[in-house]
Amino acid sequence: MHTIEDFRNAPFESKCDWVVTQADYLSMRWISGCKVMLYASGSFFIEVYFSPRYHRVLMINAFREVNQLMPYVEKLSLQELLKTD
Repeated sequence: MHTIEDFRNAPFESKCDWVVTQADYLSMRWISGCKVMLYASGSFFIEVYFSPRYHRVLMINAFREVNQLMPYVEKLSLQELLKTD
């Protein structure tokens, strides 16, 4: 999976594997009792919606639009995106 379209079309399990192995954790927020974790993956971002109550991932959302980062602005350090390994 190299593009956002590949990611969006992948099976749920493959998306989970991609997040764990290929994405970088950036931030977390709470919404309606769910932990929403934000990851960067090359040219797009990934949100993972996790329910602590049910101990499972409920949804995975991929996006490119910078305006969708607004809920994270106060907590997000863009310094992490500038790191080169």
